[in-house]
Amino acid sequence: MAFFQPGLRRAALNLSRASFCGSCMRTTLRTPTTATTTQSKILRLLNNTSKRYSSTQSPLESLSSKVRKPSATKAQSSSNSGSSKGPKSWPETNDKVVGYWLVGSAASVFGIVIFGGLTRLTESGLSITEWRPVTGSLPPMSDADWQSEFDKYRASPEFKLLNPHMNLEEFKKIYFMEWFHRLWGRFIGLSFVIPTVYFIARRRVTKRMAGTLVGISGLIGFQGVIGWWMVKSGLRDELFAPGSHPRVSQYRLTAHLATAVVCYSWMLLAGLKVLRTNRYLRDPETALKTFQTLKSPALKGLRISVLALTALISVTLLSGALVAGLDAGLIYNEFPMMGTGLAPPKSELFDPFYSRKEDRSDLIWRNMLENPSLVQLDHRILATTTFFAVCALVLYARTGRVRAAMPKNVKRGVNGLLHLALAQVTLGITTLIYMVPIPLAAAHQAGALALLTGALVVGQRMRVPKSTVALVQKALKAPPKVQAEMISQKLMKNIAEKK
Repeated sequence: MAFFQPGLRRAALNLSRASFCGSCMRTTLRTPTTATTTQSKILRLLNNTSKRYSSTQSPLESLSSKVRKPSATKAQSSSNSGSSKGPKSWPETNDKVVGYWLVGSAASVFGIVIFGGLTRLTESGLSITEWRPVTGSLPPMSDADWQSEFDKYRASPEFKLLNPHMNLEEFKKIYFMEWFHRLWGRFIGLSFVIPTVYFIARRRVTKRMAGTLVGISGLIGFQGVIGWWMVKSGLRDELFAPGSHPRVSQYRLTAHLATAVVCYSWMLLAGLKVLRTNRYLRDPETALKTFQTLKSPALKGLRISVLALTALISVTLLSGALVAGLDAGLIYNEFPMMGTGLAPPKSELFDPFYSRKEDRSDLIWRNMLENPSLVQLDHRILATTTFFAVCALVLYARTGRVRAAMPKNVKRGVNGLLHLALAQVTLGITTLIYMVPIPLAAAHQAGALALLTGALVVGQRMRVPKSTVALVQKALKAPPKVQAEMISQKLMKNIAEKK
């Protein structure tokens, strides 16, 4: 065997790459010194060839198996280490599916807010006098069950003061409105909590997003409690002034709407951030240019203005809940006048009837929150201020420096705000003039939430989260490695096809 060793050494050194296995080629492409290492291994193996190969295996086959084993072991160990590390660690980015799911959940909350307004407009919210989170998922299934529910409703103040002539068939209509509203709320809770548990358990979200999802889940549960707390206020006689219309407390109605708006905004912004981050990571170089544009000093004032406008829209929206809770839209059904002037008399706006203290220290704030005339005037002032604030924002965005620095998507968002504001003002005035018809009133509520959505989207497009910037900067270092890996895979594929 010693006679063949010199020839085998020369043959091994002159072997072409095509003579080796795929594992050797993959190792060669990954490290620049692999060729020299492989040659030294070959020489060492050839020195002991007579001892290493079996009677049924040629020297070159034995050599190939020896060279192939280390790289296979290395690949196996790396895959094992990766699989053991994955489930225990949080990812750096959120799965794109999470973003779509969050935006879809926000759309569902948007819908239930509008449907909740319909239950109030149709006087259906007090038709179910009990809160049964589990057993209440099913409607009455027999005539006896329907009669039992109707008897409970007949004992409520709303039936006694508003609907004393209602029969069972009419009761079923308003019952199903409220039942569907509550069922939709249960669906939102389950369709959010169950995927939250899955995404966190499977590590499809970052640690920070996991905390966000848990927080939103808790807020959804709290919203259900707030909803029943609101309904209870409409089932108590002592909350109504003599001769007043039976209704839920305007304070609790506003709290219920505020919680829904926070939940909606939280879902929407979280979902948009996930989708935006994934889009940036697909093209890191363009993303970095966008970040540099958004950090322009010319956009600082616009960013602050959008934030202030978002707060103003939110306050106006919640003041609309006070108007709805007090049925304040049913008085002074003209615009811009309120009676003989732009505002009612001062004696009407600050009526001592609403004060509950002898020293009248609560006269102003109680009239602002409980006097229908002043509540409607406040809403008019806030709505008008919001409209002109949107117009001012659009004009400011078209000034020289700001317009030149704004990205295209921000320009489209600002222009969209103007269109939404015009539509909302039109809906508000027509709803008032026609004495709050149900279709217009529901559209007006949807318009308010749509305007808030527009402001949130514009604000989100102008933000540059530090975490997203860090991910993009890290991704900029990755393309050369990824490119080398892709080239390596193509070469291996070509070699395999030639064989």
